[in-house]
Amino acid sequence: MTDAFVAHVQELRRGTIVLACLRLLREAGYGYSLLEQLASHGFETDANTLYPLLRRLEKQGYLESEWNTDQSRPRKFYLTSDEGERLAETLTAEWHLLTRAIASLTDEEK
Repeated sequence: MTDAFVAHVQELRRGTIVLACLRLLREAGYGYSLLEQLASHGFETDANTLYPLLRRLEKQGYLESEWNTDQSRPRKFYLTSDEGERLAETLTAEWHLLTRAIASLTDEEK
């Protein structure tokens, strides 16, 4: 695959990772566990992509965070905010519209 091809695939997946994170973080979670959850649902991503995304979503008000220092290793836990839940609902509705639109294009090819 060419670099341009890979870049297009990554661009398509990037938006789906945002939605997946908002959905998965309806229950509080920290970065590494989120990476594992994403992978188990078929959203392969790496830490260099995820952590900046989490910080950006938090800065935008779509995630809330809190440090947990009860264990030997402090962890920052994230949770989808009310605004993040509204965004997730909107993105999900848009996703359904887009998948139907793409399906209509591929159905025309048959």
